Formats: sequence, structure tokens, C-alpha cells
Amino acid sequence: MQAPTPIPVERLQFAMPPVHDSLADERRHRKERLAGALRIFGRLGYEDGVSGHITARDPEHEDCFWVNPFGMPFKHVTVGDLVLANAEGQVVEGRHHVNQAAFTVHAQAHLARPDAVAVAHCHSLHGRALSTLGELLDPITQESCAFYERHALYDGYTGVVVDSDEGRRIATALGDHKAVILRNHGLLTVGDSVDAAAWWFLTMERSCQVQLSARAAGRPILIGHKQAVATREQLGSDLVAWINYQSLWQDISRSEPDLLA
Repeated sequence: MQAPTPIPVERLQFAMPPVHDSLADERRHRKERLAGALRIFGRLGYEDGVSGHITARDPEHEDCFWVNPFGMPFKHVTVGDLVLANAEGQVVEGRHHVNQAAFTVHAQAHLARPDAVAVAHCHSLHGRALSTLGELLDPITQESCAFYERHALYDGYTGVVVDSDEGRRIATALGDHKAVILRNHGLLTVGDSVDAAAWWFLTMERSCQVQLSARAAGRPILIGHKQAVATREQLGSDLVAWINYQSLWQDISRSEPDLLA
């Protein structure tokens, strides 16, 4: 019996980040992904009262950012609910308020990082727990290696962030990294797409959980520097983050299509 003929690789489907024909199309895409990411975060229990936001830079007005409405549950957000605010937190499009304290951090991160399309910050359980230790993620799994030497610690806490100076200090600590641990506060991640920023937050939160669990059970064995760097080079790009996120996007967009309204 003759063996089946392999299908040429070029005929197999493999999703890659889309290229948009217009600013309007790109804006719609970012808003859809933002609403979807908020719902995923809501499913996972990342919101805590009115704390927690994901923002996406507008492709045309690059000093303005789309954000979830103040006080609206993540799991209920639709594309039409999203609010566009300028760097001062003033609403320029939409019908809801924004959380000024949270937006201050996001706006300064965006302003300091023109390459960052999206910023994610929530008061997730394990990220908050690890942040109280005032230390970084250790390279103990291949997922945590994606952050090896590519995340920072903001080693200060002054209460709720309400002024731009504090936001700038956080942005300075972030530097050119993909994430920063805010001591006694939680996690903040950035990416060149909503998908990437959301994925980095998701996998960072899980890495925090693994590190805390491993330490509770014993003494974790660190992955060596050379191997950690090699793993980061394989898994640590925003493109890999985007690819990893697609199954989550497919699930939320198919199971909750009303988010597109």
C-alpha cells in the first residue's frame, strides 16, 4: 500500500498578525481584541472591584488610548462600550468615565514606549502575592524564561497612583522590558499588540503562581543562564506571544460573539 502523500507546507494554514488596509480597520481590530482580552481577564478573575485595565493605542491618534469603562465588569464589556481618552485621562470618545488613577499609569507607559500598542495591569492574585516579596521571577520553567532579564521591579509603593510623576517613575522602571512587577501592587505588561500584552500578563500571572507553589513545596532548581537566554530567544518575542494567544481569542470570540457589538 502506497503511503499518503504529504500536503505541501505552503498549503497548510497558520495564523499570523493581520495587515490592515485602513486606519479604521486597524482601529476596529484593536478594539475587538481589547474587548475580548477584558472578557478573558474577567473569566479568570483578574478584576478586583474597579481595579484593573487594559489599554490600546489608537492607530491614528497615537497619544490617545482605548480603555475599559470605569466600573463596568470585564465580562460585560463590548466594543461599543470602550472609551477613548487622551494622555491626560480626558474622554474624547465614548459615554463612560475612566479610572483616573489607573489610566495615569497606562498613559505614562504608552508615552514612554511608542512601540507599545497595549498595556495590561490588573490586581491578579498571584501577581500581587509575588509582588509583596519585592523580587523578580526566577527562571524555573520555560514560561518564566520568556521574562528572563526582560522584566523589572518597581521597588516602591506610595499608595494609589494619582499623579503623572508616579506614572513616569513606573514607566522608567519598565524601561524597554515587556513587564514590570510593581512592589506590593501587582503586574504590568506591554506588547506590540493587544494579543501580546494580554498573553504576557496571562503567562506572567501563571509563572508567579508556579514560583510561589514551588517555593512552598521545596527549593526550586534554577535553569542556567545560557539555557534561560536560549529559551527566552525562542519564546520571548511579541510574535510568539501573539501566536500563543490565538486559541484564547478564538474561544472568546466564538463563545461570546456579543463582545463585538
